[in-house]
Amino acid sequence: MNDRLARVTLMRLAEPDDAVMGRLVAACGPEAAVAQVREGRLDPGVVRWFGSLRHRGAADPGEAAERLGRIVASWRARLAEADPVRDLAGGERAGARLIIPGDSEWPTQLDDLGESRPHALWLRGEADLRFSCVRSVAIVGSRAATPYGTYVAAEFGAGLSERGYGVISGGAYGVDGAAHRGALAGGAPTVAVLACGADVTYPSAHHDLFAAVRGQGLLVSECPMGMRPTRPRFLVRNRLIAALARGTVVVEAAVRSGALNTAGHAAELNRRLAAVPGPVTSDTSAGCHRLIRQGMATCVTTPAEMAELVGVIGDDLAPDPRGPVLPRDLLAPETRRVLEAVPARTGTGPATIAVAAGVDLETVLSCLGGLAAAGYVERVPRGWRLRPGGVPDRP
Repeated sequence: MNDRLARVTLMRLAEPDDAVMGRLVAACGPEAAVAQVREGRLDPGVVRWFGSLRHRGAADPGEAAERLGRIVASWRARLAEADPVRDLAGGERAGARLIIPGDSEWPTQLDDLGESRPHALWLRGEADLRFSCVRSVAIVGSRAATPYGTYVAAEFGAGLSERGYGVISGGAYGVDGAAHRGALAGGAPTVAVLACGADVTYPSAHHDLFAAVRGQGLLVSECPMGMRPTRPRFLVRNRLIAALARGTVVVEAAVRSGALNTAGHAAELNRRLAAVPGPVTSDTSAGCHRLIRQGMATCVTTPAEMAELVGVIGDDLAPDPRGPVLPRDLLAPETRRVLEAVPARTGTGPATIAVAAGVDLETVLSCLGGLAAAGYVERVPRGWRLRPGGVPDRP
């Protein structure tokens, strides 16, 4: 059995992110790991690691050995049904391709996961996974998103995509789906990391969305073909979303949210982490606010700010937000002071205006002429006053 077939077999034997299998593969390699499972005898170093009372929380070494025996027995039961050649053929029929560590398309940033790195990945789509993730942002958030959350997610997806950033998310309802749709509008690749087989459409209502993603990006899964999603698999796949991207932004998340699980992985991997604030009265933004308050996440409000956070220093700077420039902002300082001293209702003389403005009479007379020509003030029988309906305080 070669390395590729061994890794396809491992995808059938253990659940994604199985810590014991990860330690076994790291210690012995995929082919030896499969052979040891078949024989029912594991590497002594792995056995000692598992038997550590501090690590496993077992009451005694005998209990740890019993636990390990049950794990190996479950692997062997699955091994009896595993057929890597059949899996590869099934993936080919589904239009998928398998990549493993060392392949040109394998994203090397997944190596940051250490023993939690996936054994292999199934891909469906036209884009190159490694290239799509070189300059990328993960957008995550609530499945039960509010209109505010879906709007912001779509805006971030489109804005980042237009700036050349690949958008990574989980393909779920709510924020995930909105982020993918926004990215598709922007033109850059978008990557949906699934908690099921790459040939399984979940949620089923996203059939058309996934078809569009395959055309412009990729569906990615570490699960075997045909595998259905489970709650633990959703949480486990979140580490892949965080690892693939250069940074993660949480658009909308409650205090108990899977998006916060992704945020935790991003922080552990030393990836950039950001959160979008929402209404303080909204429970669906409480998780974002907590991330910001605890200093775990940077507050971002626009795609440009997220690009600045994850981009090249000096090249991806977001413009400083500025208020509108009002017509009176363009006036000279002394002219503005004279304008402020002119009453709105009743007229007053230039001398009184000069005292109020703190300038000399000659300056007042000069400024009043210019202000009158510009439509700010008008002469009345008792002096000068602001012109009703004159130049507005907005463009």
